[in-house]
Formats: sequence, structure tokens, C-alpha cells
Amino acid sequence: MKILKTTGYFLFLPALFYLFQINIGFARSVKTKSPRPNILFVISDDQSWLHTSIAGDPQVKTPYFDRIAKEGILFTNSFCTSPSCTPSRSSILSGQDIWRIKQAGLLHSSIPADLPLFTHILDSAGYHVGCTGKGWNPGHPLFLGKKRDPFIKTYNEVKEGRIANGICDINYSANFSEFLKERKEGQPFFFWCGFREPHRVYEYQVGEKEASLKPKLVEVPKFWPDVPIVRSDILDYYYEIMWFDTHLGSMIETLEEIGELDNTIIIVTSDNGMPFPRAKVNLYDWGTHMPLAIRWGDKIKPKRYVSDFVSHADFAPTILEAAGIIIPEQMNGKSLMNIFESEKSGRIEQDRNKIFTALERHTYCRPGGATYPMRAIRTDKYLYIRNFEPDRWPTGGPDFISSNKTTHGDVDASPTKSFMLAKQEDYPSKFDLCFGKRPAEELYLVKDINQVENIAYHPKYTAVKDSLKMILMTHLKETGDPRVEDKDPWQDYIYHQYDGYGTTFNKVLPKSERQRAKLRPSHKPTWELEKIK
Repeated sequence: MKILKTTGYFLFLPALFYLFQINIGFARSVKTKSPRPNILFVISDDQSWLHTSIAGDPQVKTPYFDRIAKEGILFTNSFCTSPSCTPSRSSILSGQDIWRIKQAGLLHSSIPADLPLFTHILDSAGYHVGCTGKGWNPGHPLFLGKKRDPFIKTYNEVKEGRIANGICDINYSANFSEFLKERKEGQPFFFWCGFREPHRVYEYQVGEKEASLKPKLVEVPKFWPDVPIVRSDILDYYYEIMWFDTHLGSMIETLEEIGELDNTIIIVTSDNGMPFPRAKVNLYDWGTHMPLAIRWGDKIKPKRYVSDFVSHADFAPTILEAAGIIIPEQMNGKSLMNIFESEKSGRIEQDRNKIFTALERHTYCRPGGATYPMRAIRTDKYLYIRNFEPDRWPTGGPDFISSNKTTHGDVDASPTKSFMLAKQEDYPSKFDLCFGKRPAEELYLVKDINQVENIAYHPKYTAVKDSLKMILMTHLKETGDPRVEDKDPWQDYIYHQYDGYGTTFNKVLPKSERQRAKLRPSHKPTWELEKIK
């Protein structure tokens, strides 16, 4: 199924259609289902693709993610467009790559007033739209003139009872129920459930204490030291994944109770990779390869495994097409509806054999707000990365005090980071992989799951590298990436941080407020090894 794109929204047609439905709907029973599908979009915060039980992890337990996958499709090649919170979410909402969406392609950013968001389009077409937890952030979404919040209304009033330190106090599934109470009869809905887990911080050793997870069963990636403190840190990350999965289960049960489960497209994924060195904020698989399961009643044949490459920019056109709404021309993502309608597993669309990812600026961790520009192409066999400024530190480096009030600011504070900084002389090669500078080009074999052996300069792979580079640069040119023309609009974009030391770098604030921010602590806690031993 295909729907033609247009530069105009033509939203008056869906709106009139919706009004017609509502007039009829008032005469219907409360249990009458909407002819248009509901959408429940469930997104975790900082989770890599491997860490679900259906993906084979022996410790993390995700029965409800597994249920969605078993009753629908498990996508094995799903990738975010950028391994950073705000740009990743901007791509989801806009259906575009980050180099096409200006300020929205950065962390702590803003949204251009003329950038179409699928949530606004759904709202204008009569959908009941809302959000709980982490929506589009961090940043200031309305600074550039947007009149509506990206998610129209946020539902965060219902709070949790006793929880572990680091777990968000928002009761996500209870707030979903509150959202549903405000839906008009017969009205389709879109709900974004933005978990703040497994984003840091974690309660130290909570995975062992509260979930009886076993350090000895952890498989530590080769780029981190295999020591108890790292194993424990990974288990704490697992614990938070298991926490949010229980809320997913509660939302599924709610949909079953109101008879809407099979009329609801349920999409479950993450925004970027795990918050550890060489994962989040990196274009290696650990930063960009995402879990993804999608269920839609009898519209999707169950128990399917699909290997087509899927970009998070594909969600917006998919949702609009499913809702019967014309897709704006600006969206360069590609709808997944053909895959939904197929009954096959494996590779469905043969041209979905590659993906493109990117990063500009995550935290403010280099002088003058300098970015660390990267672009990558990932295929079934290879990952090729182009680092446009190899003389810069990818992490921010050991000298500049970042917006997190730490050095190496693009690596989240954690026991793993603290250990590696303190013990770098004991693990020089691993430290260099996680914190060192990188060459202009990197090439990895996908079968090397750790992606630690760069073969970009091996004569055997010169032809492969050159071919991938040409495909990448051609794609960037065709889709309007300023980097192709050696342009950098990103460094001068405002860094919209309003809490903690990082406010120092927010140029829209008065000078006195920025000076006061220099006296503030970090908005994120740091880890001191002697306090966690």
C-alpha cells in the first residue's frame, strides 16, 4: 500500500472525515471501536538491541516485549538515526534524518516552526494525542515558534509508590489510563509512553539486590574491563529495562480490558544505545542498533522475524499511512506498511539492505560548542564510519569541563566510566577505544559484534571501503546534508540547557544568570569509586 506525498498537509479532509465520524459515534455504544487504528508508541531511554530476553540475553527478563514480538514482528535490523536523545526523537517525530531538520538535530535544542511533526498531523486529523514520561527532550521545543507541544498534552500526575533510586516516579501505565479517560467516544488515539529507564542514574547494585541478577552470568563487551564493578553496572542497567517492561505489560492489559488491543498498533523500541562508554553517542551498533517489536492484531501475521533495515525516520510515514493520512513530502523516511501486509519473514523489501546514521553535537563538551560530526552506513556485512573532524575528541576530551561539569562529557557519569578513568593505565587499549581520538575512517565487520578491529586501512578492504564511502556520500548529497559541502550550521545553534552547570552555555540567558550557573553543581550525579566499593 502506498500513499502519495504532498508538500501541503491537506489536513482539512481528515478533519472533516473525523467530524463526520464523531457525529455518528455519539450514537454508538461506548465499546464501539474506531475504524482508524490507535497507536501506542512505547520507547525506552538508552537501550541497546541485544538486551531483551527474546534476543537471547540470559538475564534480562522482558516477557511483554517478547509478547509483542511473538504476536507481531521482531525487527532484527532496526536503527535510530542518531545515538542521542533529542535528535533521535526529532527524527521519529519528523520522519527525517537529523541533517535535514536544523536545530532539532542536536541535544538541548529546539524545533523549527515549519518542521512538520506526525503528532501534530494526527492531532489535526482528529486523533486524541498525548504523552507520559520523556517526550521530546532535553531542549526547548517552542523556542523557534511552534505553537503546540510535540505531544499536545502530557500526563504525568499519577506517581509511583516506593521505588529504587534512579527509577522515575511517574506511574507510566496509570497515566496511560488517565489519558484514555479523556478520549471522546469513537476517537482514535496516539499515545507516546516515554520511559526514562534505563537512562542513568542507577541505584548501585540494585540489579543484584532487587532482581537477584548474577554478575557471573554477564557477558562483558570486549571494549570494557571485565571487572566486578562493570558487571554490576550492567546488571543495574538490566534492572531498569525489566522495570519498564512491567509497565508495558500493564498497558497491554488495559487495552485488553477495553477491547482495543487488536485495533492498536503497538510499537516498542528505544531512542539510542546503552549509557556506557563507546555505546550511547557513538555510531557503533552499541549506540544505534535498537530493539523493535510491532503488533497490530490481525493486520500483522504473528511470529515473524524481519531482517529489513528499518530507520526510526520510518515510523512517522508508517503511522500516517496506517491512519489514512497523506504523508508530507518533507519526510524522507519510508513506510513499513508493505512489510506489515506481507506474511513472510526474512528480507521483505530487497532495497532495505542498508541504513544511514549520524551525529553532530550531544553535550556541550568542546570549546565554542564544537560538534563531533560523524556519518555512517551499515549493511548486512559492514559498518563504515566517516569522522569529519578526527583531530577533535569524540568524548569531549580530558581538559574541557563540559555541560555535565565533567571531562569526557559525552560519556555519561557511571561506575564504569569512573573505573576506566581511574584505571586507564591498567587497560590502555580499552581506554583508547572508549575515550581516545579516532581516524577519519572506520570500517568494521558486522560479524565482529564488539566492532573493535578497524579494517579501514587494511589493503584487503580498500575496495569495500571506497564503495561504502561513495554510497554514503551520494546519499548525503541527495538528501541535503550540509556536511557534503563542508558547511557546519550546527556549532552556532543555541544550547538550550536550563538546569545545572550546563546553563553556563545557554546563550539566550542573561550574562548574570550564566555566571551564576558556573557555581551550580552538575545536573547529573558523578561517581566516586571510593564511595561505591
